[in-house]
Amino acid sequence: MRILVVEDEEAIAEGLKFNFEQEGYEVVVATDGHEALAAVSQTDAEEFALIVLDLMLPGLSGYEVLRELRQKQVMTPVLVLSARTLSEDKILAFDLGGDQYMTKPFALREILSRVKSLIHRHQSIRLSTPAAPADPAPAAEQSSSTQGSSPGRFQFGRVIVNFQTFQVSVGERVHSLTTLELELLKYFIEHQGEVLSRTRILNHVWDEHAEVTTRTIDNFVLRLRKLIEPDPSKPVHILSVRGTGYRFLPFPSSQDVTDEEFAE
Repeated sequence: MRILVVEDEEAIAEGLKFNFEQEGYEVVVATDGHEALAAVSQTDAEEFALIVLDLMLPGLSGYEVLRELRQKQVMTPVLVLSARTLSEDKILAFDLGGDQYMTKPFALREILSRVKSLIHRHQSIRLSTPAAPADPAPAAEQSSSTQGSSPGRFQFGRVIVNFQTFQVSVGERVHSLTTLELELLKYFIEHQGEVLSRTRILNHVWDEHAEVTTRTIDNFVLRLRKLIEPDPSKPVHILSVRGTGYRFLPFPSSQDVTDEEFAE
């Protein structure tokens, strides 16, 4: 497996390269933003199992690199490694498609653990398909070809979630998801109909050492709503539960949507 390390501080870059190689990974090092994008464009992006990305880079910042990678539909997991500690920096990194965020200085064991976890998640999620939803609609109104799940995908209404390609299709529109975006949507699908607290979601979807808050979950939910909801300002699938968290309904009824408990 190959890891791309994007880091302009030579000592850190070489230290990461050495330790990753000791774990059996092949490592490519880029020392600025332009070099990082070139490394990805010159090879099949899927050949990289993970990208470790610094934010303060010469040329193009890590933010710009991350934005361009996601715009080009490169969905390789990205672990942001930065000396920036403000919550605004972390939120922006997540909004641009980062999967995890670590601050410098860092513990070697922790970063190795996170690398293994992200790579494992990205690979295993492709092989899993949540159980088909219990559709409350009359059988005459549904067909097995348009609802439920099949190997590697899950469908509800006009939405098709493809766990092998990390994509969500809504009608003719196709959107790529990051590892954590897909992991969060998968968790909602697996627990459809349940009221899920933000703390529960955080504990099950994010790494136990991830430097995120419950506000991070809200930002991820907003992005998912923009993709799967007919009207993101009036969600019918990912409903807010006041003071608690969220509830996912693949086939919502009018009562579910208008219930005051789930009002925005």
